[in-house]
This record gives sequence, structure tokens and C-alpha cells, in this order.
Amino acid sequence: MEPKHVEGVNRGDVLLYALSTCVWCKKTKRLLNELGVDYYYIDVDLLEGEEKSEVEKDLINFNSRKSFPTIVVNNEKVLISYDEDEIREVLG
Repeated sequence: MEPKHVEGVNRGDVLLYALSTCVWCKKTKRLLNELGVDYYYIDVDLLEGEEKSEVEKDLINFNSRKSFPTIVVNNEKVLISYDEDEIREVLG
């Protein structure tokens, strides 16, 4: 699965796990765009079969609740749910 890329300022390796229908995920993408962050995202609900299973396994490594949105920065810092202040602090 190739994550979708949004170009911007490099603030580290940023990956957003999202759902295409999630209001909070859309707000997160909007905020990242507003901040000009270079990031990748995966809309997990648009995947199928083995591809979806693999991405969900990866997500569970960072967020055992498998909730959305989940932002992973440099494979170590994990931001769970839409928290504008925290996102701005880490990526702004």
C-alpha cells in the first residue's frame, strides 16, 4: 500500500492513519495542510483484503485501540485523536 503524499515542510517522517468519512480525520488533514507539513496518509477504510489487514496490523503497533486519526512521527511519537494544540506543538 502506497500512502498518499502531501508536500510541505519536512517536520520528520509523518504518517497519518485516517478514515475517509471521519470528520476528525478531515480536520487533521486540514490542520496539517494549514501548517504546511509534509506528510503521508492512508485512508484505511478505502483498503481491502490483505492490504487492509497489513495496514491495520501496523496501526495497532502504534495505537492498540485502532482509533482515528492516528499520527505517527518518525516511527516513535504517536498523536491519537484530533488535539489541535498537541498537533501544533509537535508539528507546527
